[in-house]
Amino acid sequence: MEGIIIKSTGSWYKVLDEKGNTYDCRLRGKFKMEGIRATNPVAVGDKVEFSLEHDQGTGIITQIHERKNHIIRKATKLSRRSQVIAANLDQALLIATLFLPRTSTGFIDRFLVNCEAYSVPAHIVFNKYDLYEEEEEQLLDELISIYEPLGYKCLKVSATRKTNLDDFSDLLSNKITLLSGHSGVGKSTLINAIEPGLNLKVDEISLAHLKGKHTTTFAEMFRLSKGGFIIDTPGIKEFGLVDFEPWELCHYFPEMLKLFNQCRFDNCTHLHEPGCKVKEKLEEGEIHPYRYHNYLNMLTGQDTRN
Repeated sequence: MEGIIIKSTGSWYKVLDEKGNTYDCRLRGKFKMEGIRATNPVAVGDKVEFSLEHDQGTGIITQIHERKNHIIRKATKLSRRSQVIAANLDQALLIATLFLPRTSTGFIDRFLVNCEAYSVPAHIVFNKYDLYEEEEEQLLDELISIYEPLGYKCLKVSATRKTNLDDFSDLLSNKITLLSGHSGVGKSTLINAIEPGLNLKVDEISLAHLKGKHTTTFAEMFRLSKGGFIIDTPGIKEFGLVDFEPWELCHYFPEMLKLFNQCRFDNCTHLHEPGCKVKEKLEEGEIHPYRYHNYLNMLTGQDTRN
């Protein structure tokens, strides 16, 4: 039998078959994903083959099909290991906010770099727009002016006021979409606003730390009434990068990639080398200081929470 992983809880996986039936399955033996040192060999979105166990109502996953893409991040306590968040995606949406808990440009850029590295189209949804004051609105307009010319569609939404929810829903229609972001940015609230039947758990912001509380424990895929699926993920505090060489990182910044081979040195890191085209475009205002600053932080291994 063939199916797709719609929920992962560690040792057990919920598999949706082609007829719409779901089965609780576990892995047979030890699986190794070629080229990926991951803490989880199977992720939500993986296409698998499985067989049912006799008279038990559960299944055994016997084969994992090759992935067309995936999103991965460094495991928090295992610096040499990584966690596959989801696989076989049509797109990834970063749910961000400039209200509480505020999403930094550093976090946004780390997310986008991971999407670029693993061939996943990405967009940014700025939630809680109804709470923005003049300072946040000005910053948001500036961020949109940075990201949209690079190919990242940006949406201003409010789950509580239902602002631009039709545009949000249309963006998800007939696609497999990963939704990610910090705890408390309103992922579950947004999903409930367009799919109230899912009734996902929503929690309040922690007043002690002005941060979101985790309400999603495991990644899970949900079918949308208009067609397509969304993958809701646990709130992410940080987004560590995985296995990038210093000279390679700039390839995942579109504004730097288009300058490829225009620097004096082929392995230019755009940090201190003479004849650097990227630094030239930075001085001319064609590369935004936010983006270059975040690039330097990634290059030098600065705090991934920034």
